[in-house]
Amino acid sequence: MSKRKNNDVLTGNAPEGSMAAGWQGQRGDVLRDEFGLEIPVENVPLPSKGVVYAPEHPLHMQETVQIRAMTAREEDILTSKALIKKGTVITELIRSCLIDKRIDPNDMILGDRNALMVALRITGYGTDYRIEVACPACGERSKQEFNLGELPITRLSEDPIALGSNVFEATMPKAKETDPDLVIRYRHMTGNDEQEITAMTERKKKQGFKSDNLITTRYKQQIVAVNDITDKTKIQMFIQRMPTKYSLSLRKAMDANEPGIQMKQHIQCPHCSEESEVSMPLGASFFWPDTER
Repeated sequence: MSKRKNNDVLTGNAPEGSMAAGWQGQRGDVLRDEFGLEIPVENVPLPSKGVVYAPEHPLHMQETVQIRAMTAREEDILTSKALIKKGTVITELIRSCLIDKRIDPNDMILGDRNALMVALRITGYGTDYRIEVACPACGERSKQEFNLGELPITRLSEDPIALGSNVFEATMPKAKETDPDLVIRYRHMTGNDEQEITAMTERKKKQGFKSDNLITTRYKQQIVAVNDITDKTKIQMFIQRMPTKYSLSLRKAMDANEPGIQMKQHIQCPHCSEESEVSMPLGASFFWPDTER
């Protein structure tokens, strides 16, 4: 398979390869309401560059997508109890702000959806994001401020089996010569996949079952073939009995090749002074920033 070069992790003021660099200063067209207000339109870089979408898809080979900034209507979406209960708040928020209404947010891979979500937050409330996080070193929690404009974009490291196909290959390592050749084809999850997993988890909870099979559930959504076998029943049997060495190798390949936004930054703990990299939690304040300074 041919390889693509990952973007470097860059920091600074609107660095190349970051969220801010892709859209900063681009106003595009504007939408005008009945009162003559101008709603800014932004071009948001797609981490996938559109290579995973079929030729008939509106995002096929598109490196950017246009969104308009949030308005009070989108704040209604964010506070909708019905949408929160259904777990579709982010989907409807993205749908409302997309300029091209042919695009279904549920058809987009999660990395591209996350890019739009971060861009909407930036255009609506700015790049500053204050949230409480736990220090990996001492466990103490502290308020930290993150710069969303500095979040680097990660690209595909491997090409799909064909342009316009959300299918990739991962060759499993051999521990010894007698091990069989094993090539697994997988796909990156979309908004539809995420909704299916959420619905499945809720059904199990109502039936009294614990949702403790997150790894195999993910594989059922993502694995499309093992060597030349595409039968779903056989693939599910393989998933349940997959040796852990293959499972670990597959997850590493999937994660390394997943385009999206790196939701991690370095912090210095005010309690123990240790510097650590932490994952940025996306709490309620992501779209309702703390105005206190």
